Amino acid sequence: MKIAVIGSTGQLGTDLMKVLQDEHDVIGFTHESLEVSDYDSCLKLKEHHPDVIINTAAFHKTDQCEDELVRTFSVNTIGARNVTMISKEIGATMVFISTDYVFDGNKKEPYTEDDPTNPINSYGISKLAGELYTKQNPKHYITRTASLFGKAGASGKGGNFVETMITKAKNNEAINVVNDMWMSPTYTKDAAEIIKRILESELPFGIYHASNQGFCTWFQFSEEIFRMAGLSPVLRPVETGQLNTKAKRPRFSALKSAKLQECGITVRGWKEALRDYLFEKGHLQAT
Repeated sequence: MKIAVIGSTGQLGTDLMKVLQDEHDVIGFTHESLEVSDYDSCLKLKEHHPDVIINTAAFHKTDQCEDELVRTFSVNTIGARNVTMISKEIGATMVFISTDYVFDGNKKEPYTEDDPTNPINSYGISKLAGELYTKQNPKHYITRTASLFGKAGASGKGGNFVETMITKAKNNEAINVVNDMWMSPTYTKDAAEIIKRILESELPFGIYHASNQGFCTWFQFSEEIFRMAGLSPVLRPVETGQLNTKAKRPRFSALKSAKLQECGITVRGWKEALRDYLFEKGHLQAT
């Protein structure tokens, strides 16, 4: 397959390029080379006639999204519309990367692909609108991921949560982390492999949850990071209400890959994925 990856140097895009390029003809578009919010810029896709377009572009600084609504919806919603229109015109399969934040967090157990959406912040609303535009191409896959960590780090965020925690620990900082917000930590390499399998297996078009199995609070995630990395910082649990954040966040947004399981695709747990990530980044020694 000829596959175009938009956001090819981002955290997920980097791993998509790695896992796809050995067996497929992959073209990468960086933010500098293609701006999804600009339709004319997206026309570059036509020049390559890809069979598949994967759109990983996103403005995902959740609190900043509340202040920068035009930028948020330009990238996450209008960008999805622009790319989808072109994909439909050239007969390409459209893959849109979405988020656990399309849910409100009231379910108290992992969300499946068939659960109703109800985002509670501007980021989640913009991504859900992007999902709706993506569905305008009948040949679409919407893959929802959550709490990503990957070797390349998140563009615009300066790394990822794992690296932030390790840096703080090595600087002997006291660390406060929320212990009343549950999610499914996801290794971008695993998310990329899931997307690769969806495409190669030609699964039915629709929505799939591409996250590692299991869930934890951010505090529990931090505990496991430090345990594996052999670090012992002062780590304190706090409640979400103690943080002065602009955007409301779902209290429980863990994802379950029910449809992947039905198709015979198993996804490993987040702890095993975290261990591999820490080894890849040099935070663990081989055993």
